[in-house]
Amino acid sequence: MHLQVLQKNKNMMRRLNTADADFDAQLKLLLEVSEEDMSAIEQTVAKILREVQQSGDEAVLRLTQQFDRLEAASIADLELSKQEMQQAFEGLPQEQKQALEAAANRIKLYHERQMIESGCHSWEYTEADGSKLGQQVTPIDRVGLYVPGGKAAYPSSVLMNAVPAKVAGVKEVIMVVPTPGGVHNPLVLAAAYVAGVDRAFTIGGAQAVGALAYGTATIPAVDKIVGPGNAYVASAKRRVFGTVGIDMIAGPSEILVICDGTTDPDWVAMDLFSQAEHDEMAQSILLCPDTSFMDAVSKSIQKLLPQMPRKEVITASLTKRGAMILVKDMQQACAISNQIAPEHMEISTKNPRAYLPLIRHAGAIFLGKYTSESLGDYCAGPNHVLPTSRTSRFSSPLGVYDFVKRSSVIEISEEGANTLGKIANTLALGEGLQAHAMAAVMRLKP
Repeated sequence: MHLQVLQKNKNMMRRLNTADADFDAQLKLLLEVSEEDMSAIEQTVAKILREVQQSGDEAVLRLTQQFDRLEAASIADLELSKQEMQQAFEGLPQEQKQALEAAANRIKLYHERQMIESGCHSWEYTEADGSKLGQQVTPIDRVGLYVPGGKAAYPSSVLMNAVPAKVAGVKEVIMVVPTPGGVHNPLVLAAAYVAGVDRAFTIGGAQAVGALAYGTATIPAVDKIVGPGNAYVASAKRRVFGTVGIDMIAGPSEILVICDGTTDPDWVAMDLFSQAEHDEMAQSILLCPDTSFMDAVSKSIQKLLPQMPRKEVITASLTKRGAMILVKDMQQACAISNQIAPEHMEISTKNPRAYLPLIRHAGAIFLGKYTSESLGDYCAGPNHVLPTSRTSRFSSPLGVYDFVKRSSVIEISEEGANTLGKIANTLALGEGLQAHAMAAVMRLKP
């Protein structure tokens, strides 16, 4: 199916219309991610993980020297001290210090509230016979945080991953960040200091994921790995899942804007840019019932694009995977949004809360024309680690609940054992499990 692309000089984003007979097929094609052949990546990652599991520090050091051009005598030489992280923070301009602290504080406050409201605490109740049932919630002991460090640096991701971990009570957060050529990003180190990262190593790639999952003589094994990365990192996280927990497998970034035509078209264009500038495979979609407004947004795109330092990336993203979709009305826009299940979703309308109940699938929902997605990325408070590639249909943003686990607590009284033992005996015999039945029967009153 060929997706119609309008004249490049007028509009680099394809236009779709829900009234077209082949709209469903065109939408399906738009949402597909044409994955490159992953077999070579999978084979390379499997080999790297095997080497790290077998040779530990030696393999991690050799691979880091190979891929990141770092010369070091040992893995210990690649560890950053807390003092280095503090010095990076203290060396920042005052404005950047204040911005990091303000963002970290808002993220902390939000996740402290989330800790209370999302049931991340222990509880129990007592039955009439004195039996007690409940749940004990405890934090994960040690978490590994992967921070990308190749094409760009993401101090905001450090805050979004480390702060909720600390709020949840994680004892130790270990950060890994690649530093190709030995170049450290001071904002990333400063963010690690502000967020309370306990240890940090300048390693990256699949070898860093392997080191966190299996542990080496220098790098302790963690219980869960969080944080984004490239295709090699994603493949490694997928492979070590089961040995450790992971947050999610992140795909290309996405934004979907539902607009009734009342927002400044320049604002909408820039919001579409905000995700398109991530990479060429990012996806920006506008849903609107007003053709003239879509034309206005197209003009804004043409006007503002030359000012963007990453205009080549934005152009490639909008041309390959961007779209403006003409809908019948706002209710249909919400229905299509649920079908797309985007990572970031803006309702830029006069009365955005009127449409909120209609939205079922979205990583984060931004209400009103003043709520730009970029505020959520950096400092609003809610987490910016969000499900992509339609996975918001069944998964949630990263939160404190990802850094705790639950244990069932069962304390049966003598009277309760007499009642429940008879039930258990019947069911166990029905399953042919004699020992299960006898363990319950032995506790029955004579």
